[in-house]
Amino acid sequence: MTTIDRLVGAGVDRIDGPAKVRGTAPYAFEQDPGEPIAHLAVVQSTVNRGRISRLDATRAEAMPGVLAVLTPASAPRLAEGLSSDLPVLQSLDVHYQGQVVAAVVAETSEIAAAAIGAVVVEYAAEEPDVVLSTDRADLYAPEQLMAGFDTDSVIGDVDGALAAAAVTIDATYETPTQHNNPIEMHTSMARWDGDSLTMWDANQGPHNIVNDLAKGFGLDRGQVRIISPYVGGAFGSKAFPHPNQMLAAMAARVVGRTVVFELTRPQMFTLVGHRTPTIQRVRLGADADGRLTAISHEVVEHTSKISEFAEQTATPTRVLYAAENRRTTHRLARLDVPPPTIMRAPGETPGMFALESAMDELASALGIDPVELRIRNEPTEDPERHVPWSSRHLVECLRTGAERFGWAGRDLRPRMRTEGRWLIGTGVASATYPTRRRKAQCRISVDGRGGTAPVRYLVEIDGSDIGTGAWTALSQIAADALGVAMDAVELHIGDSRLPRAGGAGGSTGLASWGSAIVLTARDLRRRLDDEFGGQVPADGVTVDGGIEGEGPHAKTHSMHAFGAHFVEVRVDADSGEVRVPRATSVYDAGTVVNAKTGRSQFIGGFSMGVSMALHEETLTDPRLGHYVNHDLAEYHVATNADIGELDISWLDHPDELANELGLKGIGEIGITGAAAAVANAYWHATGLRVRDLPITPDKYFRELGLT
Repeated sequence: MTTIDRLVGAGVDRIDGPAKVRGTAPYAFEQDPGEPIAHLAVVQSTVNRGRISRLDATRAEAMPGVLAVLTPASAPRLAEGLSSDLPVLQSLDVHYQGQVVAAVVAETSEIAAAAIGAVVVEYAAEEPDVVLSTDRADLYAPEQLMAGFDTDSVIGDVDGALAAAAVTIDATYETPTQHNNPIEMHTSMARWDGDSLTMWDANQGPHNIVNDLAKGFGLDRGQVRIISPYVGGAFGSKAFPHPNQMLAAMAARVVGRTVVFELTRPQMFTLVGHRTPTIQRVRLGADADGRLTAISHEVVEHTSKISEFAEQTATPTRVLYAAENRRTTHRLARLDVPPPTIMRAPGETPGMFALESAMDELASALGIDPVELRIRNEPTEDPERHVPWSSRHLVECLRTGAERFGWAGRDLRPRMRTEGRWLIGTGVASATYPTRRRKAQCRISVDGRGGTAPVRYLVEIDGSDIGTGAWTALSQIAADALGVAMDAVELHIGDSRLPRAGGAGGSTGLASWGSAIVLTARDLRRRLDDEFGGQVPADGVTVDGGIEGEGPHAKTHSMHAFGAHFVEVRVDADSGEVRVPRATSVYDAGTVVNAKTGRSQFIGGFSMGVSMALHEETLTDPRLGHYVNHDLAEYHVATNADIGELDISWLDHPDELANELGLKGIGEIGITGAAAAVANAYWHATGLRVRDLPITPDKYFRELGLT
């Protein structure tokens, strides 16, 4: 085989780009099952808590074009043991507003939408409990946090160290309910062939969906096939099954036809999860030189009454800075809300807002530059696990970012720079996210084409491209590992019939899938060399390989990506309007497989952090319990006009202990700390500290005491 230039690290154009631009890349709603498709629409509860007292579907069933109406009385029975909100239409009990209480299957989407209005539902409602607070008597400690983290961690005498500290910070920070809102709404198209189920679905990993569908319908895993080659964004909401998959499969079984269910934008606010709101008390103690002696980070957040979701909000505090005395805790309140789920960098995103805001407040109290404060508290090892880092270059990120941004000479005092009516400030925050990998299997076949050129390599792995560029990056990895050009590689992903791999989530995708591809490619090349003298036999060769999960250094080393954000903020002194005209972010993320798509991921993550800081907030009516702003007209997200000039760069430090590629994952590191950098710059511009996101114009006047 001929050695070619290294592809990993290059800025290769997306191989799926032309098909997407031309509209020929089929998303879930656009799949062609080869037969007429029926459409599903749902009736949703208008109360948060109670029980259905009357449900009359007679009028809907009589409408022309209606094929079936599913209710708790008529829907197929699902097997026991399904978690969260997956046992859809199995009971008359109502657990949250927006819960599906009936479904209509019709010849067209228009008929289905009209028919749900003809279904009469009455409730025996109870007063909803939807308000999160720290003084609730029913707060409890979950047994474990998401991703397997311990609920609490306590080292040393935190209270004693705080009492003895020269300088202390004690502040409470709040983040609101937020919703993922990818461009492509959740969509499931289901077809039954006898006792086998095929589903074209928008998800973050086909194998993530198979188990619950098989369990719910009493099938073997091999009887369920999930296909999702193209997915239009997710941010975590498509990582796990939701009612849409179960409903599509139920409806298709009832009517004996392919059924598609595409959620509306308002339904995205109730049926596919959300980021839990948090209330976080952070206390820091430091000596006069700014070295931390104590860190305490106590979190209160909500979960649903029908399932527990414990977000790991304080876990970044366990690794970011040195201090002998440390405490992190998490407490939950069970409320009458839809089940929460993961949203880009769950835990780290809200947790870093609190921690990095508190560090900025400490720097101000000490009169120390906030970059210098972070550098002074750089730990030599993981401060809680007491193991070495696989690699850590946060200090280099801070220093490089400060130089690129023009941080030198910054006045520590707030509200010192103005241009006309604009108040100008700058802020900084660190970023961090764990580096992990999951079990993944891979198959690589080489086709000798009967001894004629060109040789082709088929790479099969159930990875998932949710818009991040996995189609391209995995092809680069495979080509490099095989020592061939990219056009000699044919990649198959997004199908549960392919070798099993974990989904796209937790920044583990390329680390897991890429490592499996590299090791399988090595096995293939070794076999070709040992058995065929380096030549491809006419009838080809197939090798199955993969990785078992975490590598040999996962327990002996602490593995994390790091970064630093520098932000300029301008605030209109008359209106409170906030602008972010420029920002610099520098990342320590190991190997970046594709410079072009990688930069896009960093931009996307940081932009989502700006959106979190200034816009995103799902408002809950405390009396009726519903989400008030459940659409993109009133749930504001950052747009192009909100994002200024972004200077994105990364360090060239592959982490050789993390995985076969030396990468750390980049899908989530960009958002962590970004909101804090904006909030810190806002304080520097105005002298006002907003501790409850988002920083909307009204809070400017609130902090001035004018409202």
